[in-house]
Amino acid sequence: FDWSDFETEALEGLKNGDSLGGKDGILAPMIKHLLEASLEGELSVHLEEEKLSGKKNRRNGKQSKGLKTQYGPIDLESTRDRAGSFDPQIVKKRQTTLGEGLDNKIISMYGRGMSYDDIRSHLEELYGLEMSKAALSQITDKVFPMLEEWRTRPLNAVYPILWMDALVFKVRHEGKIEKRAVFCVLGIDEDGMKELLGLYIAQNEGAKFWLSILTDLQNRGVRDILIACVDNLTGFGDAIESIFPDTEIQLCIVHQIRNSLK
Repeated sequence: FDWSDFETEALEGLKNGDSLGGKDGILAPMIKHLLEASLEGELSVHLEEEKLSGKKNRRNGKQSKGLKTQYGPIDLESTRDRAGSFDPQIVKKRQTTLGEGLDNKIISMYGRGMSYDDIRSHLEELYGLEMSKAALSQITDKVFPMLEEWRTRPLNAVYPILWMDALVFKVRHEGKIEKRAVFCVLGIDEDGMKELLGLYIAQNEGAKFWLSILTDLQNRGVRDILIACVDNLTGFGDAIESIFPDTEIQLCIVHQIRNSLK
């Protein structure tokens, strides 16, 4: 790898308006060289450790693998060992995607409502990458354990103020646009800091569903709420009092004004 030639070509590419990353990007050759050099260094260390432990092992040619990166596809040449005991770390065996950069782009597109077909077309157009629906699904599925950990995390025992309200959004469900109610619980802790305690989704807003949310808050450690700020939804106050009987209920000032004007 000639760094001088690469620098010359890269500067020429920038002058011509070529992209740093993506399909036919400027950085892909450099990333390829750095990864191959790192893999070579890892193997050298491994063979030296094998020698010191009395094991016989040596290099055994090279193998090629396609690697998808946010800088474009790379045809990576990595050295193998005779014994097959080498376990590279920078690019692991059977790894086909480099790092979290590309994964984060895919998760972001998925989170904005793009279908797997749309994401595949986008990756092909911008990065020259071909990815199956199964591969995309494996990447987007990585976020669900993190969401579940956040959703079930322990909460404080006391919250001086809690705001509880539902917002209605249009979402795509099974190919159709439908409305969903997103129940939001926003609290102020004893240090005066705001904290989003939870988001819950249902078909419509109702006191019965709010009761299940309040039960969930109790199961996650909440023992007392001093003031609950809510709208004038029928049965909402009764649901709160059944779980947190000492809580003072304050109607939202906007709803209070609206009801007064009526």
